[in-house]
This record gives sequence, structure tokens and C-alpha cells, in this order.
Amino acid sequence: MRQVVQNYKTGEMSLLEVPVPACKPGGVLVRTTYSLISPGTELMKVGEAGMSMLAKARARPDQVAKVVQSAAAIGPVATYRKVLNRLDSYTPLGYSLCGVVEEVGEGVIDVAVGDVVACAGNEHALHGEINWVPTNLYCRVPDGVAPEHAAFGTVGAVAMHGVRRGEPQLGDVALVVGLGLIGQLTVQLLSASGVRVIGMDLAAARCELAERLGAQVCGPPGSELLEAAIHELTAGHGVDQVYLAAGGSSNDPVEAAVRLSRDRGRIVDIGKCRLDLPWNACYEKELEVRFSRSYGPGRYDPDYELDGRDYPIGYVRWTERRNVESVLDLIARHRIDVEPLISHVVDFDSALDAYERLSSGELQGVGVLFRYPDGDRRNGVPAERPPGGNPGGSSSNGLAAVPRLHTPSVPRAVLNRPVQIAFIGAGNYASSMLLPHLTSRSDIELGPVVTTSALSATNAKRKFGFTTASTDVDAVLADPGVDAVFVVTRHSSHAELVQKALHAGKAVFVEKPLALTDAELDDVLSAVEESGNDRLQVGFNRRFAPLLRDARSQFGRRAGPASVRYLVNLGRRDQQSWYLRRDKEGTSFVGEGGHFIDTVGWLLGADPSSVFADATPEQADLQVLLSYPDGSSASITYATSGTTRFQKETIDVLADGKVLRIDDFRRISLYGRRRPTPRLRRGQDKGQRAQLEAFIDAVRNGGPMPIPIASLAATTRATLAVQRSIATRAPVRLAADAHDLDPIGGSSA
Repeated sequence: MRQVVQNYKTGEMSLLEVPVPACKPGGVLVRTTYSLISPGTELMKVGEAGMSMLAKARARPDQVAKVVQSAAAIGPVATYRKVLNRLDSYTPLGYSLCGVVEEVGEGVIDVAVGDVVACAGNEHALHGEINWVPTNLYCRVPDGVAPEHAAFGTVGAVAMHGVRRGEPQLGDVALVVGLGLIGQLTVQLLSASGVRVIGMDLAAARCELAERLGAQVCGPPGSELLEAAIHELTAGHGVDQVYLAAGGSSNDPVEAAVRLSRDRGRIVDIGKCRLDLPWNACYEKELEVRFSRSYGPGRYDPDYELDGRDYPIGYVRWTERRNVESVLDLIARHRIDVEPLISHVVDFDSALDAYERLSSGELQGVGVLFRYPDGDRRNGVPAERPPGGNPGGSSSNGLAAVPRLHTPSVPRAVLNRPVQIAFIGAGNYASSMLLPHLTSRSDIELGPVVTTSALSATNAKRKFGFTTASTDVDAVLADPGVDAVFVVTRHSSHAELVQKALHAGKAVFVEKPLALTDAELDDVLSAVEESGNDRLQVGFNRRFAPLLRDARSQFGRRAGPASVRYLVNLGRRDQQSWYLRRDKEGTSFVGEGGHFIDTVGWLLGADPSSVFADATPEQADLQVLLSYPDGSSASITYATSGTTRFQKETIDVLADGKVLRIDDFRRISLYGRRRPTPRLRRGQDKGQRAQLEAFIDAVRNGGPMPIPIASLAATTRATLAVQRSIATRAPVRLAADAHDLDPIGGSSA
């Protein structure tokens, strides 16, 4: 299928061929009939992409701040890779469309194949031939509403939410500043609500259109006619509400809004214009300034948008989905008219030309629609899906359903050819921390890459040289040419995908965590036993860090018990991070705590025998105490209450009259001899490259995996026990493990 994309680094736009998205549970696949270009929003995004890097930084200071914070946490080199990966990627455009349901995901009961739906969302209702749309971001189109009109549903919801934020009453007088697409819809919604509307815009044609659609009078800023009308309609008091539907860097719109508002009036910002509020004037009138966030309540809430958890109507009357439904209902009852807003209908084949003409100003108008080939079919017969599609339904982890492929043999050594690797997932960590270390190797071949998002798979294929991009996990695991599978998806899918890959006879590298519960871990271990395939590696990379290995060598053999202190200074997490979705992805410590427990276990040469943990409210900071069979102990402080200006990881090992200090994998110091012996490294290296080399060598040579299964299981059990200890406020005893590790020198006790 094809999709409109843009490279944010270069500004280049493309009509790109991408895989058909997977039909995940809780949503539907929709073949697009019409999608709507929102000229203000989309051309602003297109314009930003064409800026220089310095101009981009000035335009998005919030993102610059995140880069600085990331550099402090993970180092400049890793941050550079991370930023470059995000910039040099294709990003989608579009957020409002109408289409026909082609496939229904598990759990969806309110629509069927062949239904016509309006769809919303800048990650789901894209300018593409087929989109996967979750439950709360689509709604059925009422009978009698043309699909080209239904494509306005989302943009109409933006205007509707703005009007709701203004709380207009019958008989009010409102000023709409900016009469583009959102402004024209705002005029109609206010008029339908019994509000007398005045419009302001520099373009005479837009003013005339707004008057035809219900505005009392319209004109340019500073127009004597406009101000006289406001004076007459309000008896000189000023307007009750001002709706800012304008964009740009000028402060004139907000200054006009303040000047023309009545005492204790209300200003609602719907667009994205400059807002340097004149303090004295706002204070004297005691004005109220409100912001309108997109389509309404539910926007940017992953529980609502992705997981389909609706808000009870008794508490939240108008959600983003209900706003779209309300707009479609008004269109069906002829209370608002979107036909006059359609300036041009462009065939999807000519999408790039349309953007170019819009950007140059050659194509003038309020609303431009893309018309898709074969998009107006009503017979409900799904189109033939190309290879790599997902005809077989969905699984609970959000990736294509995969049968358990039982093979009589386990992976063997790979002789006389490169090791072929497949990636399931290609997000930021995979793209910045793993794939850069693999692309330059001549002894491997990057085969298929599979993601739930068609565009992310295509980005990974373009940047790293995968042979194919797909959304079909089944095809990858059934491919006899694939030797090893990397599972780099969200935490909730790890255990299930690992089991299926093991049963398919593949060597598996999975990013931490291996499992989110003890039951999931038991299932993984059962899959190892049932398949006879123990070719499993978890991404516990720190034990492979060159500096840590130097530290162990410098310390020498250990005679007695050791005491370890491990400080993990995270800093505050972004509240939008999926790491904080505990109900689905596990706690933050379950997600990454295995790193630190594995590191301590590798240093001491043993797995913990008991775990005790305590936490501050909301588990902002955790204290984890680990005991070991030889009497050693370790404390791990996992904290978000500090500052990222301090290093992230500090490790102290005390034993045999010596102290070893490891500072953020950049410096080690050993105390206990006549003088400290510092060893410096210029760059931080947490062992990602070395762990990948060890894994690839094991796959190629058929030798044992770098970390024994027993150790992976013990570390995972200890990580999961932390939450249980916090809940019970008691130590959790762990079963002893029989495997033997090479410790800092081994205890002779």
C-alpha cells in the first residue's frame, strides 16, 4: 500500500510503498475513501521539516530540552544516534479520513466488515490507503452522509471542542479570529448554537464564505465596519468569547482578542498562534484565557486511544469520539454544511503535487481532499492483501497471530554463510543501541523486519538494509532462512513472542525484561523444555561492558563476603512514557531492574537467595536489598527523585579491605593499596556491542549462549520478587540455582 510521508531531517516528501498494517486487537483495518488535508496544521508541519537544524531547534525548544536531558543520562554519542534516528525517519501526515472497514480485530463488536467509518488521529487516520484504527478513534457514518463529507469529522471535532471550551450561551456574541478550515467550522457550530458570530481574517474570500455559512459580518483586522458591528451587536461592551483559530508568529490576533473582549470575557485558543498577552489589558478586564486541546477528552491518553477504555458518560459527556459522532450527526441533519469548504478534490496519485502547490500558494482553498482508488466500494469484500499482510487475525500482544511451530530440531551452527537475523520491533532502542552495531558486520545479514506500524518497518528497512519490511510475524518465524530473531517490542509482548520463536526453532535475543510475571517466566521455561531449544539471550548488556570487566580483573580474587552499593539515578520520567503504564507494561523496575541485579550477580558470581524491598509513595524511589549464599549483600537504590546532572549509575564493591568504585561506566577507581588506581575511559560503553558479538558468535558456532538459562531465570525471578516484597513488606526467599558463574575471583569460603 502507499502512504504520504515526510523526512523531518531533509523535508523531502514521498508517496511511499509500505506494508499493510497488522490488524491488532481492539481496532479495525480501514481502506481509505477520502482523507482531508488540514492546510494550517499540516503545512505548518511541512514547513518545520524544511527548516535548518538551528531553526528546528528554535521552533521546538521543548525537544531541545529533552535532548540535553538525554545527553546527561545516556551520553552524547548515544543521544546523537537517538536524535539522528528520529530526525532521519519518514513521518506520516494526516489525521482525518473516511473509509470502509476491511478487517475487524479481536474484541471489536460495534462495526463489521463493509461498514463506513470516520477515523481520527495523527498516528491512525493517515494519508494512506489502509490504516489500523483503534476503537475510540473511529465511528460509524450515519446514512445519508457522503464519504467526502464524513472525512471532515475529525477536523470538525477540533472546532467543536474549541466551542465547548468557550461555553457559549444563547444570545452571546462571539468573534472567530482566523477563517481557515477550523475557523469556518467554528462559525457554523456557534451559529447552530444560537450565537451571533463575527469573523476576522485577512482574506476577503474567506470572509465572504464565513458570511454565507452563518457569520453576521466579517472583515480584516482593524476594519472600521467590523468594529462598528461589534459595537452595535454588544451595545459597546465587547464580545463574550473570542475563538483564536489562527496560526503564525504575529501577536496581532491575541491583541485584537483582548481589545475586543468584554469585561470578564473569555478567549479560547484553538489554533497555534503567538500568545504574548498584554498584561495590563487582561488584568483590567479580568479576562479568562483557555486552551482547547485537539478533538476533546481522551486525546493523548493511551488508555483511551490505544486500549479502548472509554470515559463514563456521566463523568465525561463529550469525549473525542463523541465529538466526532456529534459532528457527523450535525452534517446528517444539515445543521452544518461542509460542501462549501471543499476547495479541491485531488486523486491520491497526485498527493505530492498537491502539497507542493499548497506550499507554494498556487493551490488556494480551505479544504483539500485526497480521493483514493477503489475507496468507494460498498460491497464489504476486503481487497486482496499483498504478501506480508495479516489474513489470519491478531494476537493479544498486538502483533500478528503466530501458530506454535513445533520443530524436531534446535538451531545449529551456521556454516559457510552469514547469520540471517530478523527483528521483531524496530523502535528507538533497537535503532540507536542495537542495529548500529550490526549493520557493518559482514558475517550477518539483516533479513526481515516486522513491526505493527507499517511505516516504522519501512524506516528500518531503508536505514539499516533489511531485506524486507512486514507486519506479519508468522511469516518471519516460518522462514527457514532466519537463524536468529531479535524481540525488541514493548515489555508486555516479550514472553509470548519468545515462546513462539523458541518453538519455531530460532535462536532468540530478547530485550529485558524476559517476563512480567512468574507465570510468564514459567511459560518461557516450559517452551525451552518442550522445544528442546535453549538458544535464548536476554539483553543484560552491562556484564559485557569493557570497563566492568577491567574492574573485576583489577579487584582480583575475593576471599570473603562482599558488600555492593548500586545507585541508579534515573531522574524524573516523562509522564507520557509508556514505561509508566504499569497495568500493561509492568512497573518501571520490572522493566529494567534486571540490568542491575544481573550486573551485581555477575560481579559476585552468584544469584541472590533473598530479596527485600521498600519504596516511597507511588514507587518513585525503591530500595532493594539482595542477600547471597556466601554472606554477600547488595543494595540497589532505584530513584527518580534526583537530578540528571549527576551520573546515572554508581557502583561500589567493598570486600577484603578494598573498595572498587565504578562511575557510570566511564571511570573505575580501586582503593586499598598504597594509592588509588584510577582508570579512565573517554567514552561510555555499557556493553551493547560486546553482548551482540557474543550472541552472534554463539549462533554462528553453535556454542553455548553467553548467559546460562538458569541465570536468566534467576535474575528475572529476583526482579519480579521486588514487587512482591514491597506489597507484603517482607523478604522473599528465592530458590537456589545450581549454575556456576565466574565471579570477581570466587569466594573460597
